[in-house]
Amino acid sequence: DQDNPYMEEKLKEMPFIVLCNHCENPACVRVCPTQATFKRKQDGIVMMDMHRCIGCRFCMAACPYGARSFNYRDPRPFIKTENKEYPTRTKGVVEKCTFCSERLQAGKMPACVEAAPKGGLLFGDIEDANSEVRKVVTANFTIRRKPELGTGPAVYYLIGGSEHA
Repeated sequence: DQDNPYMEEKLKEMPFIVLCNHCENPACVRVCPTQATFKRKQDGIVMMDMHRCIGCRFCMAACPYGARSFNYRDPRPFIKTENKEYPTRTKGVVEKCTFCSERLQAGKMPACVEAAPKGGLLFGDIEDANSEVRKVVTANFTIRRKPELGTGPAVYYLIGGSEHA
């Protein structure tokens, strides 16, 4: 909805990270008939229970961010090195970003944050006024995708440079 008519075509085709916005009021949770999609009370992360998912894709239709995907095929043959510490998705279920909840449980950062250049992605408790992510969001111009929908997206996109990153 915010297309820039002056942007070069090559920029329009560049990849853009589209992850779950871990909304305050997630539409995907409301429509899931099996409660396979749920929001954790302790940290607000919107989770998936792959064993409860029946593949109805209601959550995909409800998500205004396009942040879910359906596994039409078994993804395991496409994984070069399977890590037995982390769950592998299966055919017939929807999947989404969970901020690598199993890594968080082990005291690690989400894989995307770890792999990004320094300051490229930040993760933390925005409710904690002393956290790095709260300081960056407070001191810089940020946007959230489609906040007018009332979902309360918890992912902030930093526009311009950062004094703290």
